[in-house]
This record gives sequence, C-alpha cells and structure tokens, in this order.
Amino acid sequence: MNLLSIPKNSALKPLPKSDRPFKYELKWRQKQLLVRSARTPNSLHLPSLDSQRWLVACLKRSPIRLISLTPDVGEEKLRFWADACEQAGKALFLSIPNTPELPKKQSGGSWWIKRLVDRVAAAIAILLLSPVFLGIALLVKLQSPGPILFRQWRVGERGRLFRIYKFRTMIVNAEQLHHQVMGNQQGLHKHENDPRVTPNGRWLRKYSLDELPQLFNVLRGEMSFVGPRPWALYDAVRISPEVRQRLNALPGITGAWQVMGRSNLRDIDTVNRSDLTYLRHWSLWQDLKILLLTVPKVLTGFGAY
Repeated sequence: MNLLSIPKNSALKPLPKSDRPFKYELKWRQKQLLVRSARTPNSLHLPSLDSQRWLVACLKRSPIRLISLTPDVGEEKLRFWADACEQAGKALFLSIPNTPELPKKQSGGSWWIKRLVDRVAAAIAILLLSPVFLGIALLVKLQSPGPILFRQWRVGERGRLFRIYKFRTMIVNAEQLHHQVMGNQQGLHKHENDPRVTPNGRWLRKYSLDELPQLFNVLRGEMSFVGPRPWALYDAVRISPEVRQRLNALPGITGAWQVMGRSNLRDIDTVNRSDLTYLRHWSLWQDLKILLLTVPKVLTGFGAY
C-alpha cells in the first residue's frame, strides 16, 4: 500500500482501538506532507505508518519532497519518522511558527559573512586538529566496544532535523536508557552523575572535546560556531508554544547559554527566551565576544558534565 498516494475518497476502515498504537492526521500541500497526532476519535489508522520498512518504501515512491511533523507526535514518533526519512532521502522538519527575529532576515550582509567564515574556519580547524581527532578516536575505541562517533537527531535551522556528531562518551545503548536515567526531570535533560558516561567520557565532556566532530556539522552548513543550542528531540518537544519559534534559528557549537549558564541554567523556556534575546540583538561583534568567552569556560570545564 502506498499510503502517500491513497485517493482522498479511499474507503479505509478504522482498525479496532486495541490494534491502533498511534493515529495520525495527514495533510498534503503541493509536495509537502504535514503529519500531526490525530485530533478526532474517528481518525483512520494506516498500518504502513507503524512499520518503518513500509514507511520508507512509501516515501521513496512518493513525489513528496519534505515532511513536517508537529511536536505533539512526541519524541518517539519524531525519531521513528526521522530515521525513515533519512533512509528515503526526504527532508524532515519540525512544524514551528515563523519568526521575523532571525539575523538572516535582519542583517543579510553580516549574516552571509558569518556563514562564509564558519565554513572556512571549520575546514581549517578540521585540518589542523586532525591529529587530535585521531588521538581521541583511538581513546574512545579502547575505552569500550562500539562506534567512535555518536550521532543524534537535533533540531536545526527552520526546524529541520539533522544528525549531530560527537565523540561517543557513553555506553553503546545509552539512548535506550535515557528516560530511565532522567526520570521525571522537568528542566533540561542533563544529569551530573549520569551512570551511562564512561570514565574517559567524563574527561572528554569536561573540556568539551567530545564536541569537536561538530566542526563537520558546521562545514555541512547545519550549524555555526556561535548560535543557540541545537535541541535534542526529548528537549524540543517540551518547549512551550510561546517560545517555540526559537527553533527556527541556526544552532551553534557555543552560544550565550554555554558561556553564561550552561548546566547551572536548566529551565528550557528560560534558555529559549535568552536565545531569542541573542537573536534580536545579533551582531558579528557579539559572536566574537561569545567565542572569546568560550575559551576560558572550556579550559576550566565550566558547567560541563
């Protein structure tokens, strides 16, 4: 069944309630698909949407170019669709309100200078730090079995989901244990004594060496050297609607939160309001100031765990 080409008048019948693990509402607009959790009790359930293999096959056959999901589908379904879209070669976005407060819209010339500097500086940094990359990669490989790099879905510019790169500092199945460790924690999901972190991982995290592979995200245009935090899915879905427009921003390796509060400031909405203030008053000088402030924070391990 090609769920993305089903005629509008198709006579599908809902499955019994016990057989419906999740229901969606789908909306087509040109070559975009909007997916949100069902808002009516009689919404149809399409089995293909619960099988990643079938969903990938349907997406590959579909003329749809990008998919947009509302945050109300939840973290688990966002990750499910993100994995499927990655395999199908489709772009996936988090559906969020627009905002005119982005530097890209307000300071066009300065913004393009920033983006050019980002890519050039990232390429140079990767070349110069290649021996450090090799040394850390060897350390990670020796500390525990599993991949050297850790990849995780994050929310990027205009809500587009992308894979962030880090050196792995946790045990292999850390993602599956995330909510077990964090419990009902209301703020940012950070744990000072996270039992999933390896001994060498604690050292890498303290001095932010695990984040060096994000230079490749900068080179790919998915991140900047300076910008708001790239939210993980488990944090992004808990942002209140009043500040959700912040997710339009291009994320950065470092930013105002990292140099001012970091782990000492963990209220999600407060961090987002701070990011919106940064975006409203953005300038190249402000970014340079944040970069300079980042250096002593990294060397002292400020707020890192």
